[in-house]
Amino acid sequence: MKDPTSQLRSATRRAKSDVANKIVSMFLHELSRRIAEHWKFRIDGEEYGKLVREWFNNKCPYCSRPLADGQPVIEHLDGMNRYRAGLHVAGNVLVACRRCNGEKRRDDSAKTLSLAESGWASFLSHDGTRCAPSCLTCRYWSGIWNDETERRTRLRENSERIRSFRAAFPELEQILPAIRGALPELLTKLYSDCQSFAENEIRILLEGLDRIAGASMPKGSEPATGGRTRKHGKVEPSTDGPAAEAP
Repeated sequence: MKDPTSQLRSATRRAKSDVANKIVSMFLHELSRRIAEHWKFRIDGEEYGKLVREWFNNKCPYCSRPLADGQPVIEHLDGMNRYRAGLHVAGNVLVACRRCNGEKRRDDSAKTLSLAESGWASFLSHDGTRCAPSCLTCRYWSGIWNDETERRTRLRENSERIRSFRAAFPELEQILPAIRGALPELLTKLYSDCQSFAENEIRILLEGLDRIAGASMPKGSEPATGGRTRKHGKVEPSTDGPAAEAP
């Protein structure tokens, strides 16, 4: 178990990472708006929502669980982070169950992928034959389809259904190679710059508070020195001793 100091440092690192990730997400949302401004389908349009529901039969595209049973959430096939560089556009946005949405984050947040090129395809490639026994995603799929043959069949079928869904949006398919080739490096730099900026601004604010605190102290007052005196700015032992007793 971590000591309180280590926990505090970890919390601070997570907070700075959260801020940087938020900036990356904001950038991707703005880029999505500009790219898809004149596309046929709008993410918030009723027509697109109907298309997604019908394509996947109101089921999670990953595990095929009825969405009514699995707390449906908005899902991005390519995650909106610095590694996957996913966009909030038609063809990348659908609805999944909350469990699959959470489990897929392991693949989405991995810097490099070994099973597939994209996060969603990697997520559906954990069929229990190519990973170490400790793989959490393989265990997740084993819990849904215990039979190995059924598991591999269902994962393959769902992967093919998603590929056919993506193919229905040629505008996205056309720009994907350029996005995957350029954006991850640019977003990683944006992420790093945001963290550096946050650290610098925090340091400046803290230094400013230190000066304010120092200026607010009454004139002539100094921090306690434990019976010692200051000389030329240095603390020295006091030469004053107890008064000599009278003979």
